[in-house]
Amino acid sequence: MGLSAEGLVAGALANPVNATLVERLAPMGLPQGFLVAGCLYQTVWNRQAGRAPAWGVKDYDVFYFDDRDLSWEAEDAVIRQVRERTADLGVEVEVKNQARVHLWYPQRFGMDYPQLRSARDGIDRYLVACTCVGLELSGGALYAPHGLEELAAGVLRMNPWHPAPALFLRKAESYRARWPWLTVVPAA
Repeated sequence: MGLSAEGLVAGALANPVNATLVERLAPMGLPQGFLVAGCLYQTVWNRQAGRAPAWGVKDYDVFYFDDRDLSWEAEDAVIRQVRERTADLGVEVEVKNQARVHLWYPQRFGMDYPQLRSARDGIDRYLVACTCVGLELSGGALYAPHGLEELAAGVLRMNPWHPAPALFLRKAESYRARWPWLTVVPAA
């Protein structure tokens, strides 16, 4: 099954929450703002499984990159603004400034994390290669550095740009619990 960027975007926006998030968050002008992760690629798997677009989506992730102020207070102000704009949707929206990830990642996950230079750098570091996808809030361009072939085929392979075998397997198996037809390629 082939999957084009246009097809993924159309499928993702068939989830009314995704469409509303783009509509409401784009005017905020978040620097390098993206809708990312499961709310995008899980719609592909849901369509293939004949499920509703939002089925199994645990949360909706938004990335941005603002290195002018790396304080928690600055990020929290953005989180609160997004929460105000999305509270009526009844879903969890997680907002992360990718310029700050290196400050908290080691404590949360027990491993070093490089200081990122862009929101795309954050998308590049998802544990599963085919899940490295992001939809620009402003302009609607799709970013998928590993392409869309494995996403369409349901192939879960460890991202070579962020090799963490134990975390990868945990993440991949959590996906297979919801979409059992997915194929996990064991980490080498």
